[in-house]
Amino acid sequence: MQNSMTSTEPNGTHVSSLHPGQPPTSELGATLPPDTKSALPALEIIDLCKMYGNTPAVDHLSLTVHQGEIFGLLGPNGSGKTTTINMISGLSPQTSGEIRIMGLSVKKNSRQVRQILGFVPQETALYEELSAYRNLDFHADLFGIPRKEKKQRINTMLETVQLDTRKESLVHTFSGGMKRRLAIARALLHDPKLIYLDEPTIGVDVQARRAIWGYILSLRAQGKTVLITTNYLEEAKALCDRVAIIDHGKLITQDSPKHLEQMYGGDVLIVDTDTQVHNLENIKSLKDVTSVAQDGNRLTVTATNAASLVAPIISLLHTEGRIMKIELRAPDLDDIFIKLTGAALRD
Repeated sequence: MQNSMTSTEPNGTHVSSLHPGQPPTSELGATLPPDTKSALPALEIIDLCKMYGNTPAVDHLSLTVHQGEIFGLLGPNGSGKTTTINMISGLSPQTSGEIRIMGLSVKKNSRQVRQILGFVPQETALYEELSAYRNLDFHADLFGIPRKEKKQRINTMLETVQLDTRKESLVHTFSGGMKRRLAIARALLHDPKLIYLDEPTIGVDVQARRAIWGYILSLRAQGKTVLITTNYLEEAKALCDRVAIIDHGKLITQDSPKHLEQMYGGDVLIVDTDTQVHNLENIKSLKDVTSVAQDGNRLTVTATNAASLVAPIISLLHTEGRIMKIELRAPDLDDIFIKLTGAALRD
């Protein structure tokens, strides 16, 4: 794999991504430029509902994604993420509410929406017995890309995702990371304005994950809007300008990862003991403690000033058993996610 990635747009503009081997970072908490905020939203979800019988899968969900940002949709399994995405992509009709992409109703303007939406599903759904080039050639024909432009676009996209040297190889010979990169190239081939990626790095190795992160960040540099769903909270923090956390089909919160950490965070004190703690109420009653969670022999205490609690907690726990380890750290998106949804990721 090359050490950098440069894409060439049809107009001759060169866009370079971050070094694929380095962990990219986003402008966490950055305020969107005024011109971006005032522009037509890339995606508007307005009071969206999806019912299966009497059960709501999506329950009056409203979201706005601005043009030029990377937006993350997070939630436990069964939270309504996939159902929401299926409605955005037109694969499933909404029960009520409205979805607009670049001002166009998904329900009323499905053909135009398909032209401005790029979609990378969790299952790449490539033609395994065709070459990488032929996969993109077939997609180009589906989207009506003119013959005189098609070859240049295909070669540009293959170069962008660093598969140009394997363009004649059959896809079934590719690794999981290579297939994911080819799926990204396919989604970008018709030059969409909004790109949706469902679990973009699931099942790929660390090197491929970093490379894909670089490609995603380069899309923002080109002015594209990116919507991702992910269960990797590290990924959301590294890539997303803003995230929305949903659960049971409802919006729990949305903001920048940095601001969420400031709002819902607090220092985290992790205590490992040789036995399960039976009396948690004394710890919960300590000043500045906001939450206490126990998982086996591990106790996690969140507080506004956890450092001041180390001595009192040691004093309270010494009668319960032996303390094996104490760790004090700043909060991260994982802590906030679990705090807001009330559980770890579900099956």
